[in-house]
Amino acid sequence: MELLGLHHVSILTGKAEKNYEFYTKILGMRLVKKTVNQDDTKSYHLFYADGEGTPGTDITFFDIPNLGRSYRGTSDISYVSLRLKTTDSLLFWQERFKQFGIEHGEIKKRAGRDTLIFSDFDGTRLILVADNGEKGVKGGGPWKREDIPLEHAIIGLGPVTLTVGIAEPTIGVLTEVMGFRFAGSYPSPEGNHPDILVYATGEGGSGAEVHIETRPDLPRARLGRGGVHHVAFRIPNEEEYDQWAKHISNHRLPNSGKVERYYFKAFYFREPNGILFELSTDQPGFATDEPMETMGQKLALPPFLEPKREEIEAKLRPLNLDS
Repeated sequence: MELLGLHHVSILTGKAEKNYEFYTKILGMRLVKKTVNQDDTKSYHLFYADGEGTPGTDITFFDIPNLGRSYRGTSDISYVSLRLKTTDSLLFWQERFKQFGIEHGEIKKRAGRDTLIFSDFDGTRLILVADNGEKGVKGGGPWKREDIPLEHAIIGLGPVTLTVGIAEPTIGVLTEVMGFRFAGSYPSPEGNHPDILVYATGEGGSGAEVHIETRPDLPRARLGRGGVHHVAFRIPNEEEYDQWAKHISNHRLPNSGKVERYYFKAFYFREPNGILFELSTDQPGFATDEPMETMGQKLALPPFLEPKREEIEAKLRPLNLDS
């Protein structure tokens, strides 16, 4: 068994409309699924990805109006990266962020790659990372927008950074339970702190890495708007999904058991520092209940929620997403 790389990350937003504006109109990603949080159907769940909703390209958001701010610290998924093809693309995005008044930093090296840090309207901490021909997990096919040349478009998820007070327990789960391997380290951009450690799975590369930042000086994080709820990793098929579910349970990590999400099968568990991990299958995908050409345009509900559509829609607030 081997995890293929990153599957998705799920984040909290305080206002879906602004979130949609940022990720589609500014970042140029595609809304591939507009559905509900299956654990709380009063809340929307929005999925942005490449042009086809390819596993490893989606960043998702739970809409929770009036949600309080996040407080950064340990036991936190502190940074989410998005992949670009080249450093030239970082220069394009630097100018685009200036045009739209988006808070961003300067181009810097992280793990040997050129990167650009920025934030969305909720304060989510994001990093653009340039692949520059590096071998590893293949990126997706970007969504076409007139104002973003295809050569500069986002092609998938890059490394996630976990900030912890003590690194060893998290590293133990990554390497001894999940099969990740040590892939190097780099100086902390925050200054006089321990080097950030890099762990990789599958074919490696920016689409298959977890970075570990050790910060014992920080308090424990408090999750709010802009905070990352969980990170999911790719399982190729249902057979390995069953094997992974048994494997995680055998290690006695607190877990959800197997969960049917319809668009993928999921299994959630917490590593020792309290960060929520998910293992998700690549199939069946987002086009299983909508034509590829029109994904994300209507409220989609999995079959087990469809009989409750009228009740669910009555409890959802109106959501006006301009195309």
